[in-house]
Amino acid sequence: MTTQELAYEVISRLKKEYPDADCTLDYDDAWKLLVSVRLAAQCTDARVNVVVQDLYAKYPDVAALAAAKPEDIEAIVRPAVLEKQGSGYQRLHADPPRTVPGQVPEDFNALLKLPGVGRKSANLIMGDVFGKPAIVTDTHCIRLSNRIGLVHDMKDPKKVEMALWKIIPPEEGNDLCHRLVNHGREVCTARTKPYCDRCCLNDICEKNGI
Repeated sequence: MTTQELAYEVISRLKKEYPDADCTLDYDDAWKLLVSVRLAAQCTDARVNVVVQDLYAKYPDVAALAAAKPEDIEAIVRPAVLEKQGSGYQRLHADPPRTVPGQVPEDFNALLKLPGVGRKSANLIMGDVFGKPAIVTDTHCIRLSNRIGLVHDMKDPKKVEMALWKIIPPEEGNDLCHRLVNHGREVCTARTKPYCDRCCLNDICEKNGI
């Protein structure tokens, strides 16, 4: 089986295993996802979903958020940032998530120019908000892609993204990455030994049982 054939088989099986491929960050507007992805760099998506409820209750639109004092925003989001102590809080203190555009650009390179937005965040917005081809190389995607055998000995997010673009159909990339998150949390876990005995990929995974 070639790497591309493996990729197609992984896509097919994960579709059956996780038919609903959704972003784990809650949002109802593009600018809110932009804020959430910046906070998610500091803590878990579940924690972000809790914290932003208070943030958006106080600042319901971009104008209100932009006019807010940085210290007032920090007081609300601090529980999320403190999930990862130290440098994470300092980064947020220097660049609070209030500099978001009223109209989020539907262009990858334009997104990269926004404060606090890297390739992972830009891809997430392109895929989830605008329905464009996207590959979100978060920790689950990187770890599972290496484990399954879609890439080999690659840890750099951009290198993994570029490698996956070569073997994943553009229309499948965004949903596949969401499904890899689900699979990484439920079956191919990082904090415990992977549950290979109940993995839908166990017969094609390169590191099955290792």
